[in-house]
Amino acid sequence: MSETTEERQSAPKPPPRQHGPGGPGMGAPGEKAQDFKGSGMRLVRLLGPEKLLVYLVILLGAGSVTLSVLGPKILGNATTVIFEGFMGGTGIDFEKLHGILWGVVAIYVVSAILALIQGFILNGVTQRTVYRLRQKVEDKIHDLPLSYFDRHQRGDLLSRVTNDIDNISQTLQQTLSQLFTSVLTVIGILIMMLTISWELALIAIVSIPLTTVIVAMVAKRSQPKFVAQWKHTGDLNAQIEEGYTGHALVKVFGRNKETQEEFRRKNEELYEASFGAQFISGIIMPSAMFVGNLVYVAIAVVGGIMVTNGRLPFGDIQAFIQYSRQFQQPISQLGSMANLLQSGVASAERVFELLDSDEQDADADPAQTPSDDHGRLVFDDVSFRYVESKPLIDNLDLVVEPGRTVAIVGPTGAGKTTLVNLIMRFYELTSGRITLDGTDIAQMTREDLRSRTGMVLQDTWLFGGTIRENIAYGRSDATEEEILDAAKAAYVDRFVHSLPDGYDTVLDDDATNLSAGERQLVTIARAFVSQPQVLILDEATSSVDTRTELLVQRAMAKLRQDRTAFVIAHRLSTIRDADLILVMENGSIVEQGNHHELLAAKGAYSRLYEAQFAAPIDEVDAPIEEVVPERLAETFDDPSVPHPEGPAHAGEPV
Repeated sequence: MSETTEERQSAPKPPPRQHGPGGPGMGAPGEKAQDFKGSGMRLVRLLGPEKLLVYLVILLGAGSVTLSVLGPKILGNATTVIFEGFMGGTGIDFEKLHGILWGVVAIYVVSAILALIQGFILNGVTQRTVYRLRQKVEDKIHDLPLSYFDRHQRGDLLSRVTNDIDNISQTLQQTLSQLFTSVLTVIGILIMMLTISWELALIAIVSIPLTTVIVAMVAKRSQPKFVAQWKHTGDLNAQIEEGYTGHALVKVFGRNKETQEEFRRKNEELYEASFGAQFISGIIMPSAMFVGNLVYVAIAVVGGIMVTNGRLPFGDIQAFIQYSRQFQQPISQLGSMANLLQSGVASAERVFELLDSDEQDADADPAQTPSDDHGRLVFDDVSFRYVESKPLIDNLDLVVEPGRTVAIVGPTGAGKTTLVNLIMRFYELTSGRITLDGTDIAQMTREDLRSRTGMVLQDTWLFGGTIRENIAYGRSDATEEEILDAAKAAYVDRFVHSLPDGYDTVLDDDATNLSAGERQLVTIARAFVSQPQVLILDEATSSVDTRTELLVQRAMAKLRQDRTAFVIAHRLSTIRDADLILVMENGSIVEQGNHHELLAAKGAYSRLYEAQFAAPIDEVDAPIEEVVPERLAETFDDPSVPHPEGPAHAGEPV
């Protein structure tokens, strides 16, 4: 449930959020050191459940690499047979040569088969690891408190769940196989080179520290760029999501240019971060190749001298030169993998930050369940505050008997929606307790508590599916008859037959094929079908027309029978029949009673009534010139211009 305006005004929220289409973006957070090593090791630990298969992958890789590095040595023997046959004048021993060549073919075929099996197993390991990571993130989202979503942009959260996890998947897929193969290849080739000539092997080994220094220097400068890249990706997604959902308002207020400029600015930031990350990390591969070419030249020169002096057979130097080229290839690959690893670890840090966020308090164990199901609610010395230094609700005592309808009214920021949020345990109490049928709700599981509670919000939420499925969302085991009864009670049945497929009409994600009022009626039908003990209506009829509102109120009167109902309303005409009206100011109940009693008391409720139905401009304490522009003030003062409410509203009963 999203916070209404009153909560946003009454309690400061930590980081600022975007406040509307084309509005100001979220400020850049303070830079902090990124734990590349720690996050990288944590990413590797995700492979823990697959460790046996990882060991098998390593063994298969070792076998494949071992066979592949034997190939050049054996081919060197073939070269020696040919060279000695020509130089010795005895001719080429083709039988021996054929045996060597067929042996090389067999070695390479077996090596390829082992590599294929290794890739197949490793693909499964990677995908199952990412599958579990996605599942952890999904479970975590359901365990986060509502305050987390108040502090984070929806687009950025979606980017972590989609883009960042996809990037982790790509990183694991592309680096694990190459990492194992490259390391094993370097070790295997180094061993083979040492068996041929330790002097030439030393020349080749020089390239390892040189490449390592280059990689370390570049990685140090590119890692912050990758962190910024994925942060800006999340910011851009948030801006796109916000601009898309508020597209109509962007058009209405002519903020296209501002929205486009905001997109251009964030897109530019993402471009600069991405370009910097890729460019800097892209230096690794050519630098490693340059070092490798220098080593290759040195080996060719020194090796040629050794062959001339008779210190090495011709075939061995040919094999060594081939090994030197193969030796540089995995080292270059390891260097080029640095950018993938840095990008993946940067995404992993964002996902781990989500996974490490504080969860909502655990349910009581063992949990309690109310023995009755009447819906009696008692607020016992309840206090609540979003921020410790900013009290919102203090020492609230209230008893709501079963079957009574309680209306909550008051100015913006009084704490009306906060009160029902506490009933639902969207937020935990600072002190005091709330009991449902004698059981402290803090000792109940949230699932049990919310299964006894139905809620209809001012902001409608419908998912992509049929109208029937959206109504049945209130209770999964609802029968077709119960769904139709709820639809008729909420007057959904009045308009649904005019749709192409009736109750099987498929709604898109935003339910744009229904009007705002029709969407509201579907959510009311959803509450009807759930048959809750406690019903909460937060401006539930704000989007329907006056006639439909009257019809829905009659239906709600039936729904509220034998149920406790809380109604939050700004239009006082919607709550005149409530059994009890609570008037809240600054988190406290300043008045309570029925409609007629509160009007007669001439207190806070009466002032709200006068402000709503009499002359709101004249009752404002400040001069009218401070409330509206001068030209509008003159219009209100002009007796020839009728008042917006009309004179008939002045004394009309609520």
